[in-house]
Amino acid sequence: MEEAAALELPYPEAAVVREGSLEAQSEAVAAALPARPLVLGGCCCAHVGAVRGLARRPGRLGVVWLDAHGDLNTPETSPSGNAWGMPLRMLLDGGDVVAADVALVGARNLDPPEADYLSETGIDESVERALASADAVYVALDLDVLDPAEAAVFVPEPGGPAVAEVEAVLAGIAARTRVAGIGVTGGVPDPRNLGVATRLLAAAGL
Repeated sequence: MEEAAALELPYPEAAVVREGSLEAQSEAVAAALPARPLVLGGCCCAHVGAVRGLARRPGRLGVVWLDAHGDLNTPETSPSGNAWGMPLRMLLDGGDVVAADVALVGARNLDPPEADYLSETGIDESVERALASADAVYVALDLDVLDPAEAAVFVPEPGGPAVAEVEAVLAGIAARTRVAGIGVTGGVPDPRNLGVATRLLAAAGL
């Protein structure tokens, strides 16, 4: 990601965000959003600025978070203290999106406080519920939602879906409502990830 920050990109609407703090990064992403953003990041914190920026636009924004992990910890509940385990909770606690408009799909490694939070808020895998009142959706796609045999990722978790299954989920989302933006995170440098990401983005209508 450090090397990528120095690349010259041949697209006038592209922006490379490189900031010294997560808050500054998120605000820079929010400010640089094109009409329909595609966010490519290292960890899921890259989604925070995108959702924040889209939520400031007219209409009600739903979020479908595809991830093997909950990303629902807080500094007080996190076993590791790493911010990459908190971005979805940041958005919910910050009021950028409400729990009723969020679906968490594919999560299979949850810390106990995250499981408790899901029970308290009613967040589950139901895309239909999350999009029932939404005018548009942001899709947060962490490649670790996939089975480790399908993609090379930072934090692999066994027992995930195949590419075809996630492809079907994304196609269903695109058929149901307008995809306002999508982010792809969690991958490590590996040639096979390009084909996987391209296929999944196409399913979402990009």
